[in-house]
Amino acid sequence: MSAPGHEDLFDARSPADAWDHDAARRSLDELFSLAGQYTTTAAYWDLLRFIGRFRFYSPFNAMLVHIQTEGARFVAPPYRWHGQYRRRIRTGARPLVILRPMGPVMFVFDVSDTEPQDDDSPALPPEVGHPFEVRGGRIGSELSRTVENAKRDGIAVTETDAGSQSAGMIRTAEPGRQLRVLAKIQPEPAYVSVPLRYELLLNAKHSAEAKYATLVHELGHLYCGHLGTPSDRWWPDRRGLKDEICEFEAESVSYLVCRRLGIDSPSETYLANYVKDQSETPPISLDRVMTSAGLIEQMGRERLSPRKEKGSG
Repeated sequence: MSAPGHEDLFDARSPADAWDHDAARRSLDELFSLAGQYTTTAAYWDLLRFIGRFRFYSPFNAMLVHIQTEGARFVAPPYRWHGQYRRRIRTGARPLVILRPMGPVMFVFDVSDTEPQDDDSPALPPEVGHPFEVRGGRIGSELSRTVENAKRDGIAVTETDAGSQSAGMIRTAEPGRQLRVLAKIQPEPAYVSVPLRYELLLNAKHSAEAKYATLVHELGHLYCGHLGTPSDRWWPDRRGLKDEICEFEAESVSYLVCRRLGIDSPSETYLANYVKDQSETPPISLDRVMTSAGLIEQMGRERLSPRKEKGSG
């Protein structure tokens, strides 16, 4: 029999406590909390800057590359080195392991572990030879596409006139309203209704790039679980975290997504100043930061289908 009051203590745990209790199931958070990797702010900042520049693969896979070889510049599987760049893998080169889309794992090699197949092999293109060059910082269709994809999660994004010091915010919406979401285009457009769950406000006076940085930051809060979740199949409920942790995670997400698009973001200043003032990284979830950044990037690239409600298959 449990000691008196034990059940009450257990039931009183916040969702964040329950999430942390289950951290052993998540390898990235094990790396952070148990192995002590990236627990100093300097090491974490180096990681974020690497992933921010290493935009050829998802944030999650870029982190896997960094863990294995911090000096990697450009990685690709052998068939791509051979067929696209006419280069072979050097004898004794060590493969790097990343996650394969829709599959288990795949092996890739850094450009430093390759060599020309013959004298006629072409020179490396700029994206391989100089992969960390900064691109132009202009937003394209990522802003509008992300706003549209946000509807699938019940997020209404609206612009409002606000002062220069107000960028935006996300909040839980009052129940009872619906959003009309495009479910498919072919053979003809079809729509579904999704409950309005969250309202995300952007400053109408800001540039498209500033709006996008704010949008990513606020979505980072949501997908990191700071506002709870409609379904634990979508993202975890991590309410109850300290404000410092929530801000650090959201700023990390915003920095990664914006940096990989070549967009300047206030998150870079925030994180750089944090590293200057603090020696230890707060107890964040690396899993949520990388997963959230990857999802938001996908929201800016392609149209996503509406979420399936829990128990709908």
